[in-house]
Amino acid sequence: MTIRWGIIGPGSIANNFADGLAQSKSGKLVAVAGRDAARRQAFAEKYGLSVQHDTYAGLMADPGVDAVYISTPHPWHAELSIAALRAGKHVLCEKPAGMNAAEVVAISEVAAQEGRFFMEAFMYRCHPQIARVLEIIASGEIGTPRHIRTQFGFNAPYREGSRLYEMALGGGGILDVGGYPVSLARLIAGAAEGKGFANPSVVRGHGVLAETGVDAVAHGILGFASGFVAEIAVAVARNMDNSATITGDKGTLVIADPWVPGRNVGPSTTSITVTVGGVSRSEVLGDERMLFAFEAEAVSATIAAGGLQGVHPAPTHADSIGNNETLDRWRAEVGYRTFAETPATNRKTPGVLPKGLPQIPKAELAGVGAVSKLIIGCDNRNTVAEGALVWDAFMEAGGNAFDTGFVYGGGLHEKVLGDWIKARGVAREVVVIAKGAHTPYCNPESIGAQLEISLDRLGLDFAPVYIMHRDNPQVPVGEFIDALNVLRAQGRIGIFGGSNWTPRRMAEANTYAAKHGLQGMSILNNNLSLAVMEKPVWAGCVTSNTPDMLSFLRRGEVAHLSWSSQARGYFLPEELRNRLPADTAPETCFGSERNAERRRRAEALAVEKGVSAHNIATAWVLSQLFPSFALIGPRSPGEIVSTLAGAALQLSEAEVLWLNLEGER
Repeated sequence: MTIRWGIIGPGSIANNFADGLAQSKSGKLVAVAGRDAARRQAFAEKYGLSVQHDTYAGLMADPGVDAVYISTPHPWHAELSIAALRAGKHVLCEKPAGMNAAEVVAISEVAAQEGRFFMEAFMYRCHPQIARVLEIIASGEIGTPRHIRTQFGFNAPYREGSRLYEMALGGGGILDVGGYPVSLARLIAGAAEGKGFANPSVVRGHGVLAETGVDAVAHGILGFASGFVAEIAVAVARNMDNSATITGDKGTLVIADPWVPGRNVGPSTTSITVTVGGVSRSEVLGDERMLFAFEAEAVSATIAAGGLQGVHPAPTHADSIGNNETLDRWRAEVGYRTFAETPATNRKTPGVLPKGLPQIPKAELAGVGAVSKLIIGCDNRNTVAEGALVWDAFMEAGGNAFDTGFVYGGGLHEKVLGDWIKARGVAREVVVIAKGAHTPYCNPESIGAQLEISLDRLGLDFAPVYIMHRDNPQVPVGEFIDALNVLRAQGRIGIFGGSNWTPRRMAEANTYAAKHGLQGMSILNNNLSLAVMEKPVWAGCVTSNTPDMLSFLRRGEVAHLSWSSQARGYFLPEELRNRLPADTAPETCFGSERNAERRRRAEALAVEKGVSAHNIATAWVLSQLFPSFALIGPRSPGEIVSTLAGAALQLSEAEVLWLNLEGER
């Protein structure tokens, strides 16, 4: 089987890939798409192509094209990769696959949803010398690798409009070539541990920014849990010694030309030098083919064989995600924020959700209006670029409620959410749930001051829902009610309630409010999940899945907003459950025989209804006999997708009780 390729973006590196395809047995170039007619025509004539498309969509719809190679400037990589995958094409995308790791996660999810191949194009990883380096390391000849020093730098003097220096084109050394030394360092760190790759626990960096704001030169240190250390550097404004030196506890290994042996034309001959005990030997790896031929053949052959990811040492999805996470951290250290990370960004990435998904249902919340039954937690996005990818998808799926808190990210996460709300112009469309009064500032005096700061971060003058993050039993409930009613009278908050409050304290608060003609608490924000929280996830946490609390809620006096509604993944398949730290992992906080029985029942009901046990757990929270909303914390659009089936599922009263061991079906 021969894979038929189309190229989007006929630039210099596209010429390299086309030359590589000409030396491939499993792939051939059949079409090109470009917006510049003259450039497209010249490329087509050079490679004898009879098929040209003046739009990218035209090439993606071409039934004569099996796979697409994307080599446009960086900002369009993610959008075009996703569009091509949704069109049913396999994708090889030039590095970096996204402007940040969140985009690479989204691409990988779409590839999995569509059952299509996707790989980030690091051609050097397909050259035989990398496989040989890994063989030498595995042999133990240089001992266990402890250190690598590697660079990729060149001097391209500033020129106005150059993509290397333009912020709008994703310029700078880290985005352009930083992926090379980072990926090699992570590859060798993994080899030292007997794994495919490893991700650094520490990233430090320093650099020089060009006048356009992109990094002209950047140096970095990567520290790994094993003790392995990497010294890395990149530049677009300085020539560097573009080699790699790997030091083990017995000797060293030097790769003379790790990145571009035979880039433009073969042969791609290169050398590896190993030194042990003061004695050196060199291996020359000769091949008549040019560099990109190895990548073109490896990817074409993998697609022809039905593979969906790169074959090691070519990058897999997880490898590329880890690489781009490291690049994000390195850029932050250097002080380079891409245009997608600026507060006023209007960047959107279409296609991250499949078409035809069920919409998140809404319910009336007294005093607020229509609120999506799923409420998204905003405590895990550090930049607008990361947040926008998830929050845009959430709104596309029908969500309109966003939960945040004064302490989240030390205030950063409120600011990021506020920047997104302003950039999108959706302040009147979203329901923001603000939280404050977290221990040790759980007192009436702190509520107003914290709210003022939160609203300023969020860019809002009003929070429709306000929740006290904790209770303080040392403070009479009346003092909290008085303070909250002052804020309500000032027009700063709408309805309010408490998180991790007991039924007794809620009842006391509302009795006080009724006696004094004040608004009481109308929303409770405890943990409520099908699995009972046996060990508090955090100190002071309260579960609502107890007979007393459920009895209180079923009287219909308050609405419930559940945090950790999916029990931190307790109902996921076993291989996915324990991705969290051990002290807050699902089995640590929710493990018990009774919860195991709840999970068995959820798994049985899931088979009947054609969903997952995870979906059943979500549906259980939303199908309660009282107003019940579920707080979710997706970190990617794909995690929203996996939750929607549960949001759309309505369980019967008998099923709700049976799942919770309260009755029979």
